[in-house]
Amino acid sequence: MSSSKKCAWSGLGPLCLLAGLPAVLSGCVTAPQSPTDEGIGYRQARFQQVQQIRAYRECRDHGVEVDRRARTAARAGGYLASARILEGCETDLGSAAATLAVEERMRAFGLAVQNRLKGGDVEGARAALDRFREGFTGRDLYFEDGTSFLDTMEALLAAGGDGGRAPPSTANLPTALKDELRRVAEWRRR
Repeated sequence: MSSSKKCAWSGLGPLCLLAGLPAVLSGCVTAPQSPTDEGIGYRQARFQQVQQIRAYRECRDHGVEVDRRARTAARAGGYLASARILEGCETDLGSAAATLAVEERMRAFGLAVQNRLKGGDVEGARAALDRFREGFTGRDLYFEDGTSFLDTMEALLAAGGDGGRAPPSTANLPTALKDELRRVAEWRRR
């Protein structure tokens, strides 16, 4: 007779099942998994992204420091140098890390656009604003008073052009800027 029949007949059926369970489960042992190339590749890609962001932040901090010095000295050349540094930071980041730290990168590139304008490079500011729109499609920055960075820069750059039009009433601009742009447009029409 088999051992399972002996156990069932002797009234110890449940104990025999428990005693035989390790033997049954021993056939279900899974083989240890070795790391796959995909897992290693992911870790390498992630490490590379972290390194790129770290280098980006060092570059950005340098550009912001140049901006601070330009404000202190009130020098247009300092603003342009800061803009070039900040634009270079974004360019050097590369596409592998382009989806990382988006808000942080938007603020830095927005500062580059403003610094181009403060430095007197209106055409460079327009080109940088276009790159901002392309790089951060469908996104905008907002100043502390809730006004739109894109609307404000577009209005300032349009005012610096030949058109001299008043901003549309729907533009999300600071009130003082809207008033000043309307005043300039009125004087240009006379």
